[in-house]
Amino acid sequence: MQLRDNNLSKVRRLSFDALVIGGGINGAVSAAAMSARGLKVALIDRGDFAGSTSQESSNLAWGGIKYMETYEFGLVRKLCMSRNKLMRSYPSTVQEIRFFTTIKKGFRYPPWFLYLGGVLYWFMGNGFTRFPHYLTPERISREEPIVNTEGSTGGFEYSDAFLHDNDARFVFNFIRRAMDYGCIAANYVESVSAHWADRIWTINARDNISGEEFQIRAGLLINACGPFVDDHNRLTGQTTKYRHAFSKGIHLIVDRITQNKRVLTFFADDGRLFFVIPMGPKTCIGTTDTRMESPIATVTPEDRKFVLDNINARLRLPQPLTESDVVAERCGVRPLAVQGDNGAKTDWLQLSRKHVIEVDAETRHISIFGGKLTDCLNVGDEICQAAAELGLYPPYPNTIWYGEPPNRVKEEFMHQARLMDLDSLTPPSSSEKLSIRLWRRYAAHAFDLLETIRADPRQAELLIENAEYLRCEIEQAARREMVTKLDDFLRRRSKISLVVRRDKIKSAQGLREACRILFGDEADEKWAEYFKETSA
Repeated sequence: MQLRDNNLSKVRRLSFDALVIGGGINGAVSAAAMSARGLKVALIDRGDFAGSTSQESSNLAWGGIKYMETYEFGLVRKLCMSRNKLMRSYPSTVQEIRFFTTIKKGFRYPPWFLYLGGVLYWFMGNGFTRFPHYLTPERISREEPIVNTEGSTGGFEYSDAFLHDNDARFVFNFIRRAMDYGCIAANYVESVSAHWADRIWTINARDNISGEEFQIRAGLLINACGPFVDDHNRLTGQTTKYRHAFSKGIHLIVDRITQNKRVLTFFADDGRLFFVIPMGPKTCIGTTDTRMESPIATVTPEDRKFVLDNINARLRLPQPLTESDVVAERCGVRPLAVQGDNGAKTDWLQLSRKHVIEVDAETRHISIFGGKLTDCLNVGDEICQAAAELGLYPPYPNTIWYGEPPNRVKEEFMHQARLMDLDSLTPPSSSEKLSIRLWRRYAAHAFDLLETIRADPRQAELLIENAEYLRCEIEQAARREMVTKLDDFLRRRSKISLVVRRDKIKSAQGLREACRILFGDEADEKWAEYFKETSA
């Protein structure tokens, strides 16, 4: 907890060029981009980083092939270029994956037409991924016997990308990078009011852990509150052209359905896209697309039935999936940027998923509406440009603020790992070699883990069975990752609570030790808090 305490002390007494409110993907990249380019930045979130929409995605970084149906070719082109940029910048984390699409008889488009659309999609992405293929029902059955091809007229196969770990971990790595560049970030700090006077924003903030209230001063206020952007704008009296409409999406996580590492894609009974997505030892299925009036969403019995009915109808499973097979659930809203009353007048599924950055030059206030994880690097650059246009000129405007270290750094890490025979310590239950996993999660900071394991090989032991987290990783999380509650670690710094059943987590002998590493004297309190909250 020392990192958070130190940052809270600094955020109270320092003044900043910019304050970012919201630690989801939009806030994380905004803070990382501005900090790396030399601006003095603070970031706060009323909960944990990536604690809302940014932890409830499909874990896909895709160019939005479905937006071709609404003729948003400019958006598709932009998203494809953004996807390519992510894959180049994060080759260990954002990786190509094949999508295997099956089309039923009577669908609104024949398979050959959709295949041609897949080819166009490939061209719009500059041919960066593998070429699409047309699929006959026979080929689908041969390559994915689990797919029910009865009534199918064929399909097609194409490529996009996915996050090897999880969305929240990806977001946190931007937060951590921002802190490496000098950003003062703190989770569980809420903006309760703010006012603009004498060219300075004064934000009244509250520490939601201790209840203490204090003020933060900044020359620029960036509202990156995700689905709660409108709420915070009302709090500060901001009037904007745009606002949010909300679409609820849910996913159910079950034991692994197929050993093949590809995304199975279908059109659900109502015509919307429906995915079966690999998630390590598990499979993530969904999603829904339900219009919501509020950013607060929960999984309903109707949601579960929709997902389970669709998956059971489209796969040849030994036994139909039921609610008892669900290991975990994901539920969140997609905030969609709409102008005026357009959201009420437009067909729900026709609303664009693009992001909008709205700037109030008079009060030096920026609101970020909508967006997708795929487009996050553009958001960071656009925020820096907007800040410069408001007079906040970064000292180092051309600094590259994203991406993995150069290949020579990775090669040196892998060389050291080979010399110490690190991969021989890979736990039997692990899905990949230890050296690959540590590099992907921590990049250059993985050298610290090598040194720790050299000094004490017991640091390479798993603390929680099937969790793929070592003792040394938990110690590093305690030092560097601002884990304030146990849920922060189990759900967002890792994906343990998504792939391990709650009762297994609770009975894990290593969890108590992990709590002691993370929280010291508060370990028992944090353990009890987590299981009380997750049972509510």
